[in-house]
Amino acid sequence: MSERTTLPVPPADATVGGRDGETDGPVVVALDVGGTDIKAALLDAGGVLLERVTPTRAAEGPRTSFAAVLAAVADVRDQVPAGRRVAAVGLAVPGTVDEETGVVRSAENLDWVDLPVRALVEDATGLPVGFGHDVRAGGLAEWRLGAARGAHDHAFLAVGTGIAAAVVLRGEPYVAHGWAGEVGHGGAREGEPCPCGGRGCAETFASAAGMARTYRRRTGAPATAVPGAREVLARAQAGDAVARDVWERGVDRLGELVAEMTRLLALPTVVVGGGLVRAGDALLRPLDAAVRSYLTIHPAPRLVPAQLGSAAGVHGAALLGWDAARAAGVDAPRQHAVPVPTGTGPRGLVTADGVVP
Repeated sequence: MSERTTLPVPPADATVGGRDGETDGPVVVALDVGGTDIKAALLDAGGVLLERVTPTRAAEGPRTSFAAVLAAVADVRDQVPAGRRVAAVGLAVPGTVDEETGVVRSAENLDWVDLPVRALVEDATGLPVGFGHDVRAGGLAEWRLGAARGAHDHAFLAVGTGIAAAVVLRGEPYVAHGWAGEVGHGGAREGEPCPCGGRGCAETFASAAGMARTYRRRTGAPATAVPGAREVLARAQAGDAVARDVWERGVDRLGELVAEMTRLLALPTVVVGGGLVRAGDALLRPLDAAVRSYLTIHPAPRLVPAQLGSAAGVHGAALLGWDAARAAGVDAPRQHAVPVPTGTGPRGLVTADGVVP
């Protein structure tokens, strides 16, 4: 067993916090752990009470990054109002995540390998811990609280720094011991090396980071000028032929990925989230066309823009926390209130003809 599988729990004074008192409506601590930042929140049935964003400190090694997670939990617990009781902790983490055992099999950005996260956090906090993959947690949140409400079965496609999907069947994310949903990898043998060990994976050129990286490589543009896909799209819309080719190639590959999921599972709805969805119709209309171009006998799924945005992970973590609290016998809600973002109107269902209610 490697050293990374037996990380020590930091001292109690670094992890235990809070003014847990008698319950006046339970609260849950929710964390969405990323490679760069940890988004933490305290929620009750009415919604978010407070939010914190702290560095993950992944570059300092797995011990430090895991300690940062525990410190984030402690920081939020320290803010619990008097008379309120923390019912559970909810964690959404990246990588190959086995929800059944509570173990992160591999999280490359954090250098976590076979780390029993759920057990370590339970030991450090003395609380029930809901634990899951960040994208699957986001898919669960969109189903219970966001754009996929009412969809019997759906997929949540997150396109940001990477590409991953969550398949939610009858309200339960399909896990397969952590291996489900890695749609951003495979399918090619040539092209740019991918952190997974392959070459030419969709993540290398169809993710938001991949589009920006591809454009910079082809043009020599500095990262300061083209840090992300938003700048690639802006240049494409301004008539830059290379940017247009990079954007169209990336969107086409995303459409192929959605079509592959459709052929396998025939899901009626796909929620598109992650940073790239901020492009709106500039992404969703050509993506819908691309999906349809790859399908023959299957009906095209409805493409639904995610409603919770970058907060989907932390809301999903909170849902996992509520579930863990109820499983431990706490009279906790199944979910919490989420305000509809201003100006969103009814959820759009994207078709080849455009966005319709």
